[in-house]
Amino acid sequence: MKEPVPVPGDLIQFILSGSKFIVAGHTEPDGDCVGSQLALCSALRRLGKEAIPCSAGPFKRSEIIPHAASFKSAPDEAEKTGARLIIVDCSDIERIGDLEPHVRGLPAAIIDHHASAQHSAAAEKMPAYIDAGAPSVTVMIFSLIKELGLELTKEEAQLLLFGLCTDTGFFRHADENGKETFLKAAGLIAAGASPKQAHQAMYGGKSFNSRILLGHVLSRLQMFFDGRLVLTHETYEDICELGLESRDSDALYQLIQSIAGVEAIACIRQETPEKCSVGLRSRDQVDVCAIAKSLGGGGHKNAASCTLNGDIQHITKIILDKFQHSF
Repeated sequence: MKEPVPVPGDLIQFILSGSKFIVAGHTEPDGDCVGSQLALCSALRRLGKEAIPCSAGPFKRSEIIPHAASFKSAPDEAEKTGARLIIVDCSDIERIGDLEPHVRGLPAAIIDHHASAQHSAAAEKMPAYIDAGAPSVTVMIFSLIKELGLELTKEEAQLLLFGLCTDTGFFRHADENGKETFLKAAGLIAAGASPKQAHQAMYGGKSFNSRILLGHVLSRLQMFFDGRLVLTHETYEDICELGLESRDSDALYQLIQSIAGVEAIACIRQETPEKCSVGLRSRDQVDVCAIAKSLGGGGHKNAASCTLNGDIQHITKIILDKFQHSF
C-alpha cells in the first residue's frame, strides 16, 4: 500500500502567512471539488483568515446543487486585493474556466490528486500538495486541516466524507490497496460525519426527468471491439428538454459497468450545437486518462474526461480511433 504524501511545509507557510484566500475549483464541479473547497474555507476562517469559495460552475450534478449558493462566480476587486489563490482538485489554472481571468496573477498554490498536477506545479514553481494515490482531494484537505493545528468540525467532516464518497463511488472503486481510504473515512465519521447522510445526498432526491434521461442514454448503447467498449450519447435536444440537472452520471456508469465483458465506457454529450463533452470510464487495465490527455482533457486512469469541438457523429469517430489500440 502506498503511503500518503505528507502535507508540504511550503503550503503550510503559504497559508499561515496569508490573510485572505480565494479557493477555486474546476468547472463543472463534483462532490470532491465542492466538499474540498467549502471545508477548506471553513478551516481558514477558523484560523482568522478571510476565505472566498469561487466556482465558474455550472452546478449540473443534483447532489451538489444545494451547495451552489455558497459560491461566488468570481471575486470582486476588493476581495482580490491582497488575496492568495488556492486551486483544488485540478492543477491547470485554465480548468477553473471563466474564473481564470479574475484571479490571474495572484500568488497561488495547488492541492490535487491527479498525476498530471506534478507537471503543472513544477512549471509554475508554486506551493503544491499533490498525492496521485489519494482517493479524493477531500482526504488531503483532512490531513491539511490537522497539520494546521485544527480539529474538524462536524460540518467540515460531513463535507469531506461527501467528497470521498463521491470520488470512490461510495467505496465501490476501492481495491486491496484501499486501507487508507477506509482509515480516512473512519476518521471523518469519528469527527461526526454520517455515511447515511452522504449516501442520501449522492443517490437520493433524483428528479423524474433524471430517470427519463437515463433511459434515453441507455437505449443508445453500442458495443465495439467485441463488447469491450460501450459507447453512448446524450443529445442537445435531451439537454433542452430535460435540463442539465437531470444528469446522473454515476448511475449511468455503474449500470454499464455491470455488463459482462465491458472494459471501458465512453459517453458523448452534445453540450452545445458546436461542442461535446466526453466522459470516459474503465474497469481495470484501460488507461482512459491517457486517451483524455491526448484530446486535451485529463483525469485518472479509470475515470477521465475531455471537451471537443464537433457533433456526436464526428466525436464518435475520434473516440473509436483513440480506443483502437487499447484492447
